[in-house]
Amino acid sequence: MEKAKKIASSVGAACARAGIAIGRLFAKIWKNPKGRRGLIMVGIVVLAALLAPILTPYDLHEYNVTEGLQQPSFSHWLGTDKNGVDIMTQVLYGARISLIIGITTGISVTLLGAIMGIMSAYFGKVLSVTILNLINVLLVVPTLPLMMVLSNISSSYVMMILIFTLFGWCGTARMIRAQVLSIVNMNYVRAAELSGASKSYIMFRHIMPAVAHLLIMNCALSCAGFMVAEAGLSFIGLGDASVMSWGKILVAAERDAFTSGLWAWVLAPGVAIFFTVFGFMQVGYALEEIFNPRVKRKKTSSKDSRSATESADAIFASMEDLPLEDAKTLKEAYLKGETH
Repeated sequence: MEKAKKIASSVGAACARAGIAIGRLFAKIWKNPKGRRGLIMVGIVVLAALLAPILTPYDLHEYNVTEGLQQPSFSHWLGTDKNGVDIMTQVLYGARISLIIGITTGISVTLLGAIMGIMSAYFGKVLSVTILNLINVLLVVPTLPLMMVLSNISSSYVMMILIFTLFGWCGTARMIRAQVLSIVNMNYVRAAELSGASKSYIMFRHIMPAVAHLLIMNCALSCAGFMVAEAGLSFIGLGDASVMSWGKILVAAERDAFTSGLWAWVLAPGVAIFFTVFGFMQVGYALEEIFNPRVKRKKTSSKDSRSATESADAIFASMEDLPLEDAKTLKEAYLKGETH
């Protein structure tokens, strides 16, 4: 009983620490202009997907052919398709599938790539060679033909997520492996090894937190990439025909929207995809600026150079009595650091 209480308390403490860390991370992202913009954009899409039954009075499977191909109006803001289904309703409910596929696949690919990358760099030469050869094989496998073949077996979006995860972790693993090869030589890792800690403990306790910033940034950008990939595959007919997504809306719009003049039928899912992907990418760029000191140094140095130039302009602009050539010479010497 006491052991169970200790385990429960340790798990609760770990969850509390994780919650605090996530809260601090969101606070840092919110302070960044790009991150704030991205969080707002992604938050709008997530809220629209969750509140779809409240935001629209129509049913996604409510067909009425007599009201098909209607132009945008107060009752149907984006019009209706050929079956009389409200296009706005399709966009709102389609956001759920697109977000689920993008976020689920992004997290799965990031975790699998991180584990495989750390194992290939830290768990011995045999495992390293095996994982690297596996990566080389998976990189040359044509994903699209395999997706078309497997869609005949199962056309569900679960199969799409599995295929994306199976072939999408290789790039993340190579990136993490390169980073871990430098981390394993750090003093705190050597000290943990000398103290008798197991490799699995060091992997999750020391190495994984050291590459967490890369994983978070990669996850945000991967979510955007897989949302675009889902829309592309759905557009060519791959995926579950019984489930609505933004790619499925584009498939139906491509057949009838142009002949009927319903431009909103095409623009609405396209703008939704762009809006969501742009939001995820803004969050990814913000995370890169937060965790990558090189980006910070570049920004600081560019600001310092601009401020030095502006101050020099202000100083020498006040020297109206000096000849023009002398002012230019003094300004160049000042910027080069030859005068004080």
